[in-house]
Amino acid sequence: MEEGHTRETATTGLIAAFDLGEGALRVAVKDCIDIAGLPTRQGSAVFAEQPPAAAHAELVDNLLASGAWRIVGKAAMHELAFGVTGVNPWGGTPVNPQWPDRIVGGSSSGSAAAVASGTVDMAIGTDTGGSVRLPAACCGVIGFKPGLGVVSRRGVHPGKSSLDCAGVFARSMDVIEQAMQALVPGFARADAPGPIRLLRLSPKVDLAVEAAFSAALARLPVTLRDGELPALEGAFGASLVIMGAENWAALGPYADHPAMGEDVRARLKLGGEQTAQGIAEAEQLRGALIAQIDGLLEQADALVLPTLPIIPPTLAEAHDARAVVPLTRLVRPFNLSGHPAITLPIRTVQGLPAGVQLVGRRGGDAALLALASKIFEALNQQPDTGEVRV
Repeated sequence: MEEGHTRETATTGLIAAFDLGEGALRVAVKDCIDIAGLPTRQGSAVFAEQPPAAAHAELVDNLLASGAWRIVGKAAMHELAFGVTGVNPWGGTPVNPQWPDRIVGGSSSGSAAAVASGTVDMAIGTDTGGSVRLPAACCGVIGFKPGLGVVSRRGVHPGKSSLDCAGVFARSMDVIEQAMQALVPGFARADAPGPIRLLRLSPKVDLAVEAAFSAALARLPVTLRDGELPALEGAFGASLVIMGAENWAALGPYADHPAMGEDVRARLKLGGEQTAQGIAEAEQLRGALIAQIDGLLEQADALVLPTLPIIPPTLAEAHDARAVVPLTRLVRPFNLSGHPAITLPIRTVQGLPAGVQLVGRRGGDAALLALASKIFEALNQQPDTGEVRV
């Protein structure tokens, strides 16, 4: 990429700027989603000479047909959507607008940065293992992963995935809900339940994250109970097994391409080492996870847990891409299960980014958004103690 392009990407999160559509609300679209007339390079020099897409992805058609949206650019991404830092020397690394010394998060890095910087009102990303919720939490914005299959993946790369969902970034819940109405024909807003019942999951997290999360929950107008999800810990590894195998099936032929980043090459080749037995065991855990989550959601309107287990690392700390993959430990399980999940931004007492993650019933995307709107409103009220700043 040219140096000027990289500088612009750092500031805006965009790798290409243009105007498509007549709506008032500005949108950025991740570069693994087809827009007719533009190449879909997936943030990789491997596809530097990719011909322009012949047609829009279905979700792009739906956005434009609604009349409310104007696509203003393609967003940067971690190469081949296979990384969590958002660092991309070839495609451009966006700067985290609020915490420029910290990672922007991946793989939908540019989408998160474009929303956080105010460049756009909404952005579309993809989430295979937390790639919407992770960068949203890192950048202090809302990130919504719909339920599996709710948003069309026609024209989204890679073409086949049992984990991936197109998702939405915004700074307000109203924009998130407007986006879903455009992306999914027939999607209707729901009313929040009253009172809201949440089951709290308590995985091991950093002390600063735990303090911010607990202080945030203490301020919510909800009925809160503790819940147990035994399959949560194993779901992280099972998701990595399935994601690795599926990415190898889609991208394995490019594994020795000299232009591929070494961090991505290493993870891609690891996916090629998955065995049939390992995949079968991962699928067995998927079934147990789904059953356990469905059972918990018979007792509550949503599950609640931290989005990230640690404070997002600095760019200097994130030099080992494989070492930061555990950042997705609390988001990746809900790709495996297919439930809708959303992250809402909070901050630690030191003013660093964290997130509250809510998980809803399968098929209950609208209900989860209605519930999240009430919680987001409560989180954004002036705090009484200064312990949590949103």
